[in-house]
Amino acid sequence: MLDASYYEKTDEIIACHTREERSLIPIIQDIQEEYRYLPPELLSYVAGKIGISEAKAFSVASFYENFSFEAKGKYVIKVCDGTACHVRKSIPILEGLYKELGLNKDKHTTDDQLFTVETVSCLGACGLAPAVMINDEVYGKMTPEKMSELIKKLREE
Repeated sequence: MLDASYYEKTDEIIACHTREERSLIPIIQDIQEEYRYLPPELLSYVAGKIGISEAKAFSVASFYENFSFEAKGKYVIKVCDGTACHVRKSIPILEGLYKELGLNKDKHTTDDQLFTVETVSCLGACGLAPAVMINDEVYGKMTPEKMSELIKKLREE
């Protein structure tokens, strides 16, 4: 069960949009931006507030890969495993992150909620391969060693 403050903030977000079905995506984008994930309870709450079924809201949110129902860390690290990055050794970067952060294919977020590690098919930065994105910033020509230094720097912030 979520704290009442989550629902109050969601009411503020809904108030910035029209209470129509077409506002679902912008509303849940704003919620995810606020909390770094989309709490399922809030998706149900929004559905009721804008007059659509929970099933419709969940089908829309689960269709788009960008929405996450699981809490993410302060720093979301996306390791590209597209063809160019894979060929230029993105997997050792991913394996190094898993080892350094105590994560694996099934556990994506550190216990302290500081880091989340994901793989993506393409970051659109093939010329910088292997590439990694941390939140909204792309880092190219990455190596496991450079990644480890970057993690240390982020921990200090």
